[in-house]
Parts: sequence; structure tokens; C-alpha cells
Amino acid sequence: MIHEQLQIISRKTIAKDTVEMTFHGKMAQEDILPGQFLHLLVGEGSNHMLRRPISIAGVDKQESTITILFKLLGEGTNTLAKAKPGDQLDALGPCGQGYPVDELQMKHALLVGGGIGVPPLYYLAQRLHEKGIQVTIVAGFQNKEQVFYEEAFRELGNYYLATDDGSAGEKGFVTDIIKKEGFDFDQFFTCGPTGMLKAVSTQLEDEEGFISIEQRMGCGIGACFACVVPAPDSESGYKKICKDGPVFRAKEVVLA
Repeated sequence: MIHEQLQIISRKTIAKDTVEMTFHGKMAQEDILPGQFLHLLVGEGSNHMLRRPISIAGVDKQESTITILFKLLGEGTNTLAKAKPGDQLDALGPCGQGYPVDELQMKHALLVGGGIGVPPLYYLAQRLHEKGIQVTIVAGFQNKEQVFYEEAFRELGNYYLATDDGSAGEKGFVTDIIKKEGFDFDQFFTCGPTGMLKAVSTQLEDEEGFISIEQRMGCGIGACFACVVPAPDSESGYKKICKDGPVFRAKEVVLA
């Protein structure tokens, strides 16, 4: 992990309340794994003392760029969205543990994402595709206005879309598509809201896979206890999401 002032080179809205932002910096030359995140200092003053953890959605080493996506959920992300090309942001990264893409032997991977949990899966799909691994992506959103990266995913593998209201793709949840299609795969990888993670990991409890947990963090480097999750088999009985995660083996932690 390094500390750097990353320069914004592009910022655009790609779906309702969803912003894509690309930075230029030396950090892009690091060995960044899908699932790792940037810990960004946003704004100034006491209202923004805590950094914001934002998952990495793409890395281009040749251009030395890192791309993130985030939703406008509160004061912090709304302040971040006001930053413009040419501005610099104070960043720590790459933070946390990512998906161990170079350690796994497989032919077919199932990627399941919900909402803002979808972006890190795009970077994962890219890395797996480059390794010649067949990729199936199941993405879930609230409605058509929230959908992003659909065509980009289709270029990397078989893509299935679900929306809560049926305004795009199939009506229902990602678990409905998994049940309907009965996918054959070697490993699953999932990221999204806790409820979705629980549903997917329960549905696929007989399969090997990984989950990535979304949670507000304090320090982002494992020094505090603001983001712990029960881990019965660990010596302490818990894991720190920011340092030990956010990616864990599906059976490694217990989701509340």
C-alpha cells in the first residue's frame, strides 16, 4: 500500500446517481488485485475526517490509470463527485485483500454482483478473461436507470441481468437467475449488499467461492475495530474487513 496524490483525468455519470472517475498515478503500476480498494480523503474539515473506501473497477498499467465507480449516497460521495479533472485526491492504496486470481486453477468462474458491488467484478472479469477462463456474470440492480457496464461485461463473457422491477433484464433477484440457469462452474465470486451476499452464499453453500463485503470503515488499515465480522475459526473470533478482507472465502466469515 502506498500514499499518493492521484490526479483525476475523467469524471462522468454513467447511471442514476452513479459516477465513474479515473485517476492517473504511479499507484497503477502496483500489483492491484480485483476486490482491493482506494481509501480516499474527501473534502476538508471535521465533516470529512474519515476516508472513503471505494472499490477499484479497473486498472490500466500502460496508461497508469485507476478507475473507480461510486454511488451518491451521502455527503462524502456527493463531495467526491464535485471533484473535476485536473484535481488531485489524497489516496491510500491498493488496500485490503483482493480475489486471489493468480492462485486459483479453474476453467469457469461465476461472478455475481449487486448494485455498487458490481464494479470490482468488472476488473475481476477482465483479469479472468485475460487468463483464458470462461466467465459468467449475473448482475442485479433496482431498475433500468441503475444499470451500468452491461455492454462491457458482455464483451468478457455470458451476461445475465436482473432488476427488482423488471424494467431491464429479468424481473427478480440474482438468486432467481442462478436457480433458473443452474450454472456449471468451478468457483463463484460475489460482491454486493450483505443481504445479497447471504442469499448467494447460502444458495451456493456446496460450492467453493469468495465474497467481498461492503461496509463503512474507520481507519481502513486495520488499526481500529470499526469493521469487524465474525470468523469462528480464527484465533480472535473475528476478521477486520479493511485489512483481512474485504474479500473472504465464502465459509470463512459469518454475515450478520
